[in-house]
Amino acid sequence: MTTAFGQEKMKLVAGSLGVLKDQTEVNVEVKFENVLFMKENITETQYLENRKKQVLDNPKRGEEAWKQWIGEWEKYKKEYYVDYFAKGLNKTYKNISFKKDAAAKYTLRLETNWIFPGWHAGITAMTAEISGKIKLVETDNPSVVLAEVELNKFDKFVQNKEFVMEYGRIASAYDSAGRYLGREIKKSLK
Repeated sequence: MTTAFGQEKMKLVAGSLGVLKDQTEVNVEVKFENVLFMKENITETQYLENRKKQVLDNPKRGEEAWKQWIGEWEKYKKEYYVDYFAKGLNKTYKNISFKKDAAAKYTLRLETNWIFPGWHAGITAMTAEISGKIKLVETDNPSVVLAEVELNKFDKFVQNKEFVMEYGRIASAYDSAGRYLGREIKKSLK
């Protein structure tokens, strides 16, 4: 059974989110390994090399700006993306507490496999897009997948204070994915 929501950019392709009935807490993870970037499907290393060149070639920026940018990139990737995903889930479904490192029976794991970071040009901007899978698994036995949701260039807009930067736009996509998934969980548990 396939259930589409989020205007075909997010769809349930296997299992059911109904297993979350009677749960008060769910662990949340974001996997960010071997992610491809841009329409050309370049690796993260290639993407970062291109980004570094852009920052260093800008006469208003330079080495210090690059150090700051790459530091923020690593923080977002390792810590903040999962926080934004959980924030989105908690925003739209209040009966379950979604948080990282929770000692919960189930885990929602977002496995990112592709990102388009969007762009920001002052007055106008393009949102980030993410593709991947969200799997509902048993925390103690992650090979048991109870539900699977596909993200296909998911790009719903949510504003945040870092939206002008790539990592901020990507964080918005994780927040928004959480919100849409939270709505679907709410519907499936009625």
